[in-house]
Amino acid sequence: MLLVSAPILGVPEKAALSKVIDSGWLTMGEQVRAFEQAFAEMHGARDCVAVGSCTAALHLILHALGIGPGDEVLVPSLTFVATANAVLYVGATPVFVDIESVDVPLMSLAEAEARCTSRTKAVILVHFAGYLANREQWQRFARVRGLHIIEDAAHAPGLREVGTFGTAAAFSFYGNKNMTTAEGGAVIARDSDLLDKIRQARGHGMTSGTHQRLNSRTPQYDVTMLGFNYRMDEMRAAIGLVQLQNLQEWNEIRRILAVLYRRLIAEHCPAVTIPFSEPRTSAHHIMPVVLPRYARRQDVIDELRAQGIQTTIHYPPVHHMTFYRERYPGIALPRTEDFAQRELTIPLHPQITSTVAETVVAALASALNGGAQTGTAA
Repeated sequence: MLLVSAPILGVPEKAALSKVIDSGWLTMGEQVRAFEQAFAEMHGARDCVAVGSCTAALHLILHALGIGPGDEVLVPSLTFVATANAVLYVGATPVFVDIESVDVPLMSLAEAEARCTSRTKAVILVHFAGYLANREQWQRFARVRGLHIIEDAAHAPGLREVGTFGTAAAFSFYGNKNMTTAEGGAVIARDSDLLDKIRQARGHGMTSGTHQRLNSRTPQYDVTMLGFNYRMDEMRAAIGLVQLQNLQEWNEIRRILAVLYRRLIAEHCPAVTIPFSEPRTSAHHIMPVVLPRYARRQDVIDELRAQGIQTTIHYPPVHHMTFYRERYPGIALPRTEDFAQRELTIPLHPQITSTVAETVVAALASALNGGAQTGTAA
């Protein structure tokens, strides 16, 4: 089965894991610190904090900013549910905002303006599929209203522009991301005081970690804030250090494949829309396409699967999920809903060759020209 995404793991990762195991020190030690420094350097930041997941990163940012009950945070519904969940974790209210268009499935600035209230404290920008939002426009929007910009950069590691939009950025190193630590995440924040709060909060609010106490030769510590168990372990950090060495090359391969896919789909599947037709900085995390209205998406999925090609959907709208639909009924986001009904994600990762991409597009064309349709185009 050709997978939508596939991690690249090999001898270097195994060797890095073995070295950690042989060291006898398994969590929050030298590997984590080295990974933090290397990841920060790649993004032009002075430092970062490695954590257990992107969800933890988002939660820690909101917590450190003091956002809580009575506050509102603007979020897209076209995202993984963790974006909205993190807002609920601090007791605030997620306010769902529609996307700009099918071609630009990023949070609409105009819709965000319409949904702002006196209770709005922050906006979480999701760099969907690895494509960056317009930094200058959102900075003006936030500055006028005194809002924090938080970047959900789960799809966009390796881009130096990420982490420069506003207050902080959260990254994911889950197994299907551009680089992986299996589970894991990181926070970049330009304010060193904010980053220090996040660093302390990830480890139960303790004033020192086990490795620090070992080096300082004193077992004493205090707890001066509410904290969480959001630490990254040494094994994941060791894998991350190896993966980081390849991230830029892998992102470039993704870019080349995305260009190829666009050419092939335009030639063989002209009824299919590919978002972000205008040039835009991207890490090319996934390859989303939008099927024509006449197509039955499930039939296309089944046809490609029969040919050994996995596809998936990014994303079912969060406001339509049972938990959120019952909690916040009556929300209508027509552009998000239209996009989500027709979006299909096809395979994109560095192990794909041009021949494989041609096979995927041929299968897509066959599915659309076959039985995967309900009639004439609307």
